Amino acid sequence: MQIRVMTIDDYDNVHKLWMSIKGFAIRSVDDSREGVERFIRRNPTTSVVAIEDQQVVGAILCGHDGRRGCLYHVCVHPDHRRRGIGKAMVVSCMNALKKEKISKVSLIAFTKNDIGNAFWNTIGWTRREDLNYYDFVLNEDNIVRFNE
Repeated sequence: MQIRVMTIDDYDNVHKLWMSIKGFAIRSVDDSREGVERFIRRNPTTSVVAIEDQQVVGAILCGHDGRRGCLYHVCVHPDHRRRGIGKAMVVSCMNALKKEKISKVSLIAFTKNDIGNAFWNTIGWTRREDLNYYDFVLNEDNIVRFNE
C-alpha cells in the first residue's frame, strides 16, 4: 500500500471511491472535478490517496487557511478497512500540515457516522463539546447528496 499526494488526475478514482461508500455525502459544486481542482490548487501538498494494486482505496481532502488545517472526506473503501490505511493517511496529512507550519487541525464527522466517529476516537482525536458549528449557504446549487 502506498500513500501519496492527491492530484486532480486522481479525481475519477476518488469520486468512484466516494460513490462506493454508503452514507457518504458529496456536494454538487464543491465535490465536482472543478471544485476539487480548485481545492487542490490552493492546497497542493496536503491531500492524499492510498493506493493498493493500482487502485485508490482511500482518500483525504486536506487543506488549511494559514491558521488551521481541516480534513474533509476521509474515507477508506469498506473492503480495505481496519488495516491502518485511514490512520496512515491521517498521519501523512498531519506531517504535510506541519511542514506548512499549521499547528491545529479540525474535522467534521456526521453524528450518525458511527464508523467514522469510532475511528476518530480510537486514534486520539477529541470531540469538542464547547462549540456550535454553523453553516451559511452562499451557493444554493451546492446541494448535498448522501449515497444510499
